[in-house]
Amino acid sequence: MTTVSNPLLIGEGLPPFNDIKSDHIVPAIEQLLTELDAELSHLEAHFQPTWKGLVVPLNHIEERLRWSWGIIGHLMGVKNSPELRTAYETVQPQLVQFANKLSQSKALYEGFTKIRYSQEWDSFESAQKRIIESAIKDAELSGVALEGEKKERFNQIQLELAELSTKFSNNVLDSTKAFQLRLTTPEEIDGLPASLLSLSAQTARSEGDEDATPENGPWVITLDYPSYVPFLKFSNREDLREKVYRAFISRAGSGEFDNNPLITKILTLKREVAHILGYSNYAQVSLAKKMADSVESVEKLLEELRVVSYSAAQQELKELKEFAKIDNLNPWDVSYWAEKQRETKFNFTEEELRPYFSLNQVLEGLFGLAKRIFGIIITPADGNAPVWHEDVRYFQVANENNEVIAHFYLDAYSRPSEKRGGAWMDDCLGRAKFEQNGKIITRLPVAYLTCNQTPPIDDKPSLMTFGEVETLFHEFGHGLQHMLTVIDYSGASGINNVEWDAVELPSQFMENWCLEKNTLFGMAKHYETGETLPYHYYEKLLASKNYMSGSAMLRQLHFSFLDLELHSRYQPDGKETPHQVRDRIAQTTTVMIPLSEDQFLCGFGHIFAGGYSAGYYSYKWAEVLSADAFSAFEEVGLEDENSIAKVGRRFRDTVLALGGSLSPMEVFKQFRGRQPNTQPLLRHSGLLMV
Repeated sequence: MTTVSNPLLIGEGLPPFNDIKSDHIVPAIEQLLTELDAELSHLEAHFQPTWKGLVVPLNHIEERLRWSWGIIGHLMGVKNSPELRTAYETVQPQLVQFANKLSQSKALYEGFTKIRYSQEWDSFESAQKRIIESAIKDAELSGVALEGEKKERFNQIQLELAELSTKFSNNVLDSTKAFQLRLTTPEEIDGLPASLLSLSAQTARSEGDEDATPENGPWVITLDYPSYVPFLKFSNREDLREKVYRAFISRAGSGEFDNNPLITKILTLKREVAHILGYSNYAQVSLAKKMADSVESVEKLLEELRVVSYSAAQQELKELKEFAKIDNLNPWDVSYWAEKQRETKFNFTEEELRPYFSLNQVLEGLFGLAKRIFGIIITPADGNAPVWHEDVRYFQVANENNEVIAHFYLDAYSRPSEKRGGAWMDDCLGRAKFEQNGKIITRLPVAYLTCNQTPPIDDKPSLMTFGEVETLFHEFGHGLQHMLTVIDYSGASGINNVEWDAVELPSQFMENWCLEKNTLFGMAKHYETGETLPYHYYEKLLASKNYMSGSAMLRQLHFSFLDLELHSRYQPDGKETPHQVRDRIAQTTTVMIPLSEDQFLCGFGHIFAGGYSAGYYSYKWAEVLSADAFSAFEEVGLEDENSIAKVGRRFRDTVLALGGSLSPMEVFKQFRGRQPNTQPLLRHSGLLMV
């Protein structure tokens, strides 16, 4: 390998995070795009319409770009800084222009079409066929057929949308960061658990109160989830809960970080994109590459779930009001009284369980489960890869024969000053086979797993809530699909080329195991005494599993219907604002109408700064698949280790292994032997009486 002075131009292997600086970004991307532009022009003029003559060299161009730009995108999510943003925003327009040129290349499009109808087609594996068909579809959705002014306008919009998406995300991060509630008296912290007092004293120290302690304060509450969520649940001060709640729902809703104008602009531009491409709305563009075939079929599934969950949520709210003895419950009171009701009903608090879920023990249980059902062995490999923060871990994944098949990074803790909220999996390196110096090389997959859970505080390890445990299992499920793939073509390995509404299947499937007895007792051990979680807690967790599940499902359906409405029927130049659309949708999808000043949409990064535009329904769509998949294990009996392992291998060899080489429905049918149905999801949610 030749020595490269700019670490972002190495183009292969693990990213050298220790060496990468913000000022490497602009020269690296400018040089890379110049080189790739020349390569693309050469390819357009000289390719042969065959797999080896077109797909392989094009893949080389795409891989080099993905390697460098992927690192920068990753750092924007986990190590955001003003310098990084400036560099990112400087090169983003050039990157979008190159991406447009690549995806709108008529020569390459015609080449792919020729391959599709060539004699070579019959000899292809299914993965190769899917890659070709996908390339043709992508080109069409990227405006390959456009000419003249239409093409210019389309490309201008793509550029604007990329910039707006980045700005939206930064505004949410900045407005989240801008709010702090500093508490100094015992009255102000009444009801707060020890874990939150420790976290907020630690936050206070990082903000300059060097002598802050969990016992004496001061304590700083932020809008970051590990701080915000428990504060609303446990604070006995209704006035302070209201203050924090109102701050949260108004994030990025006004002032210098206002996302309102961006929302209107994004929706207007996406609608225009759809019209330019010949579709009547953006939802149709989005669904052109998903399992669901139309807005109507998505809404039919959502409505099936809504009817059941709406009446359940109404009943849940009625019972909550009766419990709290309050007729007009305010939104900042719901978490508080729900926690009190849950404690009364099931006789335990979420906080009591934290000591049993230290991160290391949870990982041990998770890795034990992966070995039991998928036959893989996961071991720490810290020190074998450069990391972007000292808390980041690195792990190795091996198969039954102890052959290394993958690696992953784990960035578990919340860092509100530089890391965006939420949790996600991203690919660092994808599995692929290619020729190098006359040899066939297999590149093994490497995943990024990112969470935002409670960090270690003082001398205590990261003690997780059960919800944080479920989030870790969820992201690990995405990671498994990326890491256990057996497909050697990068265009269809792992999560590549998997329809978006099926991509949540493995992640949501893994969440089901958190309450499976062997898995739970394998990981729930007290961090100080080593004592296993007492059995009565397991029974309580099981009993409380579906507490407020109607409300939880309805909440997801509310977001899904809203997203679809904004991207299909909403007219940006019509009489309604996006917030009024939300209020209208809320009439049938919420049992507590949002406050008039609720600016939820301004923080809805999934659809305005992520890939979920007209695709948020995917969580529910895939949850139907994942619940049905988990029921295959229930049917053979969760206590029967041999049968579990057998079904686990089948899941591994289909859902986790086949990536985008077949349609998700085909993969699901290979695993389950039939099409999916909604019954297991309703049963698991306690919304269907068996």
